[in-house]
Amino acid sequence: MSHTAHIRSHRKPRRSASTIAMRAGVAGGVLSTLAVAGASGSANAAEPVTQTLELPTLTADLAAQIAQSADATQQAAANYELQAERDAAAAQAAKEAKADLAEAKKKAAEEKRKAEEAARKAAAERASRDAERAALSASVEISSESGSNSGSGSASASASVGASAGVSTSTASGSAAAVVAFVRAQVGDAYVSGGTGPNSWDCSGLVQAAFRQVNIDLPRVSQAQSTAGTQVSLSNLQPGDILYWGGAGSAYHVGVYVGDGMFVGAQNPSTGVALKSLSYDPPSGAVRVL
Repeated sequence: MSHTAHIRSHRKPRRSASTIAMRAGVAGGVLSTLAVAGASGSANAAEPVTQTLELPTLTADLAAQIAQSADATQQAAANYELQAERDAAAAQAAKEAKADLAEAKKKAAEEKRKAEEAARKAAAERASRDAERAALSASVEISSESGSNSGSGSASASASVGASAGVSTSTASGSAAAVVAFVRAQVGDAYVSGGTGPNSWDCSGLVQAAFRQVNIDLPRVSQAQSTAGTQVSLSNLQPGDILYWGGAGSAYHVGVYVGDGMFVGAQNPSTGVALKSLSYDPPSGAVRVL
């Protein structure tokens, strides 16, 4: 047996991870172990001294710090990835918003152009109707003056009014021609409930204004206008007759017959004052005031 066999080795066995976690010590410290040198009693030379170093031991705190550092690194990476996704989404949203804005501006410009075109068209139509009304007023004055003279003078005035209304003197003459000319001149005006002109009408307001041109004062509402004159058959209509829809005395709508199977009436907000065929909306009856 060697003379150093009785000396216990100071090299410590390698510990498991659980043993390391449970041990308290100085992180990263280095523990030195001493090797015992014994002198041999024999005459042989002295045995060499054995010296060992223990590997650094990870403490529980260091392990926790490493774990925390790993978690922080992973979280930072996740945050960077999320931020990158948000930046990409924001860039895409900005691109789409820019495209939408350009499209909106384009549509607004188109709508503005259409509105201006419609306004110009409406102004032109209004000027045309105003000219027709001025011609009508002049024609009515001529008709009134001629009425106090010979019958031939009345016929001449009727022809003038009929020409301005686009109706032949064979179907409309005298006061009837003036009434027809007036309602035809309002075609294209707006329908407004309770409207009495000069640029918007309801049905009875238009009829009342037309007969006022020949100094006939009709009632204001359609119910009364439907009984204001002599009832006539729809097969015996003459230009200037008042058409009504509904019962006599309870009519809900009126218009003026202008000849050739046509009538003019303030129909509704969609059509406004319109020239329509009797077949468009056959009336219930008619009265003759002139």
